[in-house]
Amino acid sequence: MAGQYWIETLGCPKNEVDSDKLVGTLTADGMVRADSPEDADLVVVNTCAFIEDARQESINTVLELSDRADDARVVVTGCMAERYGDELAEALPEVHSVAGFGVPVTLGKKPEKPLPSFDLLNLPRPASSRPWAYVKVAEGCDRNCGFCAIPTFRGPQRSRTHESILDEVRQLDAQEIVLVAQDLAAFGRDQGQGTRSIVPLIGEVRELVERVRLLYLYPSDLTEELIEAILQTGVPYFDLSLQHVSRPLMRRMRRWGDGERFLERIERIRSLEPEASFRSNFIVGYPGETEEDHDALLDFVEQAQLDWCGFFAYSKEDGTYAADLDGEVAPELMTERLRELTEMQDSITAYRRDMLIGETVNVLVDEPGIGRTHREAPEIDGIVQVPTDLAVGEFHSVEIASAIGPDLVAEGASAEDAS
Repeated sequence: MAGQYWIETLGCPKNEVDSDKLVGTLTADGMVRADSPEDADLVVVNTCAFIEDARQESINTVLELSDRADDARVVVTGCMAERYGDELAEALPEVHSVAGFGVPVTLGKKPEKPLPSFDLLNLPRPASSRPWAYVKVAEGCDRNCGFCAIPTFRGPQRSRTHESILDEVRQLDAQEIVLVAQDLAAFGRDQGQGTRSIVPLIGEVRELVERVRLLYLYPSDLTEELIEAILQTGVPYFDLSLQHVSRPLMRRMRRWGDGERFLERIERIRSLEPEASFRSNFIVGYPGETEEDHDALLDFVEQAQLDWCGFFAYSKEDGTYAADLDGEVAPELMTERLRELTEMQDSITAYRRDMLIGETVNVLVDEPGIGRTHREAPEIDGIVQVPTDLAVGEFHSVEIASAIGPDLVAEGASAEDAS
C-alpha cells in the first residue's frame, strides 16, 4: 500500500504554493493524501516565521500534530525551518527532521548523508482543486526594510522565467490566477540586474485565464503602466504594501513614501476606475512611533477609505535594522493603538460593503454558496454568499441583497451566467 501524507500549511499564500509543490513531489513518489493526520505515515508542517505570533503558532501546530500522529514521521519545513533549523531540531525531539527550503521530504529513516537539494520554486504542482490558484513568480527579496527578516532566510530575489510561470498556469487549469511574490512588482529585476517585466507577464497570464489578481505591491513601483495593466485584467484590485504613512517613521522603517503620496496614487486609480478595490497592511508600534505618527495613520485611514486593512503589532526580529533602534513602544500602548485603528477600519469596511446593496455584480463561485467579485481576494477578504445551486467554477451575475460585516449576501441570482 502506498504511503500516506498530511501537509499542514501556515502563513502566507507563498507558503501555500510551496506546499502544492511538495504535494506534486510526494504524489510523484507514489504517496497519497491521508484523510487525517492520524492516518498519515508522513506529516509535514510548512511553517511561518514572519513575526513572533506566527512562530508560536507554528510550534503549537507541530506539537499538536506530533501528538495526533503518533506513528508518523514528522517533518518541519518552511520559514522557521530555514531560519531556526538547528534550534528547532534541538527544541523539538518529537520532530524526525527539520528541512529548509529546497530539501526533499522522503518517507522512512533519515538518511546519513545530506539529501540533494532541488528547486522548490520551479517544481511542478497538481491542477488546482479550486477555481483559483496562487502562482509564485519569484522567491526572496532585494529590499532592506527595517522591520523585515525575510531576506535573511529567503535570500535575494530570484525570478522565474515567463515560460515556467505560464506552463504552471496552464497546468493549474483555474479561472483566477493570483500572482504572489515577496516583491511582486520587481519581478524580472534581480539584485539590480535585468528589467522589471511584471507588466508583460500580467498580459501573458491574462490570455490564459479569466481573472488575474496581484498581491503585495510596493507603492513606489505602482507606475502608470502597471496601473493600466492591472485595470485591463478585469480585476481592479490593488494590494499595496504601505506599512505606515508618517514620513519620519517611514524613514526609520527604510521605506518609501508618506500618506500624501499614497492618497494621490489611490485617488488617481479611482479617477480611472471608480470600482477599484484597495487593501493594505500597517505596522503599529514600530520603534519611535509617536502619538503624532499614530494620529497621522488614523487620519490616513479615514481619508483613504480602503476596502480592507490589516493592522499588526510590531515584532522585534533578530538581525533586522529595527532590532537595535531606540524608542520602544509599550505593549499596552500598541494594543490601544491597534484597537483604535481596527474599530475605524471595521466601520469603513462595513460602510463600503453596504454601498453595494442593490448592485448587480459578477461573481466567481469558489464552492457551493460562496462566491467572490473582483473586490475580494481569496482567503483574505470577505465573501459573497450566493444561492447554493449556482455552478462552482463558473461566473454568475447576482444582485446584492444585504451585507453582514465584511460579507455580502446575494439573492435572486440571474439565470444568465456572467460573460
